[in-house]
Amino acid sequence: MIRLIMTTEATHEITIFIDAKKYKVPTTSMTGAQIKSLAGIDPSYQLFLEESGDKDDRPIGDTEAVAIKQDMHFFAIPVTTMG
Repeated sequence: MIRLIMTTEATHEITIFIDAKKYKVPTTSMTGAQIKSLAGIDPSYQLFLEESGDKDDRPIGDTEAVAIKQDMHFFAIPVTTMG
């Protein structure tokens, strides 16, 4: 006997941008490390979420979970040391 499981949930991809490149993700939550991995970004780089208006861009840690929303923009920069 074959059973078919029906679901009412549609697969919905969310578009995000990482370093100005477009990516489609099928999830509503990702860690900073997952976002960097998706874009092939060096794991040692610091990831930021671009904020709108006069707000400072928000650093995203590797283990920090981010609620993914349509058209979010992220960027990464190398970590530098002063001295």
